[in-house]
Amino acid sequence: MHAWECWGRKDSQLQDDFDFIYELFPILKERAGQESETLSGGEQQMLAMARAMLRRPKLLMLDEPSLGLAPKVARQVYDALLKISQAGTTILLVEQNAKLALGIATFGYIMESGRIVLEGTPQELQANEDVQELYLGVGKETTSPKGWRLYKKRRTW
Repeated sequence: MHAWECWGRKDSQLQDDFDFIYELFPILKERAGQESETLSGGEQQMLAMARAMLRRPKLLMLDEPSLGLAPKVARQVYDALLKISQAGTTILLVEQNAKLALGIATFGYIMESGRIVLEGTPQELQANEDVQELYLGVGKETTSPKGWRLYKKRRTW
């Protein structure tokens, strides 16, 4: 894409933005001449994020960016999100993959049925036993005091 073809942007920083995007997503540089509908799902997700970043947003809102992606591709997307955040763009992220999301977050909220039930820094949330059991897969099932069936500990929220 040429500078004069980018949604009317003609500023001198456009090439820098392309360089940043191609650093985040090298596969997009390789696929620059390819029709977008022929890209894989992960590549399409990367392209959507790249297009958004070319608008130089102050806030980037994403809903389930890892949904349907292979673990390796999801990791690439999250590595890019971390770099985008470090470059100064605020990110509002809705994600069920708590492990990935907490890996890049500076603050988080746990919602259930549209209600915020817990909030805190990633470290605080990761240390919470309920978060570990329900969202991070760290918890353990134990037998009941009577010893005849498994049960899960009741949540504290």
